[in-house]
Amino acid sequence: MAKGQLTAQEVRKWSKVDGLHRVATGLYLRVRGGSALWTFRYMVAGKASEQSLGPVSALTLADALAKAAEVRAKIRRGEDFALRPSATVVPTPSDTFEEVALQLWESMKPGWKNPKHADQWINTLRMYAFPRFGRKAVSEIGTDEVLTALTPIWQIKHETATRLRQRIEAVLSAAKARGLRAGENPAAWRGHLNALLPTISKKRRVKHFEAMDWREVPAFMAQLRQRANMSSWALQFTILTALRTGTVIGTPWSEIDLERRLWVIPAERMKAQVEHRVPLSRQAVELLQALPCLEGSDWVFWGARKPTISNMAMLELLRGMRPGLTVHGFRSSFSDWAAESTHFPSQTVEMALAHTITNAVEAAYRRGDLIEKRRELMQAWGDYLDGAGQAGETGALVPEQAGQTLSSPRST
Repeated sequence: MAKGQLTAQEVRKWSKVDGLHRVATGLYLRVRGGSALWTFRYMVAGKASEQSLGPVSALTLADALAKAAEVRAKIRRGEDFALRPSATVVPTPSDTFEEVALQLWESMKPGWKNPKHADQWINTLRMYAFPRFGRKAVSEIGTDEVLTALTPIWQIKHETATRLRQRIEAVLSAAKARGLRAGENPAAWRGHLNALLPTISKKRRVKHFEAMDWREVPAFMAQLRQRANMSSWALQFTILTALRTGTVIGTPWSEIDLERRLWVIPAERMKAQVEHRVPLSRQAVELLQALPCLEGSDWVFWGARKPTISNMAMLELLRGMRPGLTVHGFRSSFSDWAAESTHFPSQTVEMALAHTITNAVEAAYRRGDLIEKRRELMQAWGDYLDGAGQAGETGALVPEQAGQTLSSPRST
């Protein structure tokens, strides 16, 4: 072992510590967010340069020393990658946009409370960026590459395109921090892409969820009650509580207190990351009491093949009954009903919808969650929905399915 050179054991130790660590002459470990890369640093004509050699997981110390020697020999022959644009450098797998993006995603995942958000972050890149320049070295990604991903969806899927641009920018910033690229970020908006892409006004880009007219919802609920299946019951409960699909389908019985007629949703399951208490109307409680429970499962709306019904189950049911509408749209139906046919204050309605308070002054002074006023509101909504159907009617119980043992419905 050369004097001043780290041992393989020391390399394993330092590969877990963020920073730039010298291994041997010119050979370094660049560690960030759990990702460790071999890199070779050198000077040519008084200018410092750096060449990535590959990930520690793929190259042993001996391999890295051998590659460093190869790079050093090329530099002596005048083959300087950084200073000679004509030189062709084949990127190692760790240098590509896709690999850097995946490494950044892995390092960021612990900070996301909702796994769905983590999946959305990487899936946007997988769909729109990786197919176009995922295999190119991050050092080669320029404005043209970024535009090839953004331009096709900039106007027709503007919100998605905006998030895509932000994520590409984040990946390229991480690459620069790791020494894998230099210069300005070609995905930056201000002073760069804003001069190349049109600004889409909010009026043009906001697409509201298609909603059923609130006057039609009672008749629709009456039709739903004739369908004895889990999708129907979940949709009825979603309408009765005016909450989001994801919140409803992931409900365990442990969150629901039938005796107190209260559903307490923990912060990690709410979009605003704040605990939300839902007062349950008589109709909602009766529906829950009539539901069959799957032995060994704590899920309220359990699935035939998975622990819970899928997030598409209610939408598929709705599409078959009322094409063009969305489940989320029933929140708008509830809001319109409250505004047009009741005297409940708007803040009570907004709190029932679990909307975030955007007014900082109002947020600072609001201490409670108006639970009793919301209880009156939700009962009035439940009574209104019974207007075109028989109160409390929830349909027959589903028969026992193959391989599943059903227990009696819940009761207070």
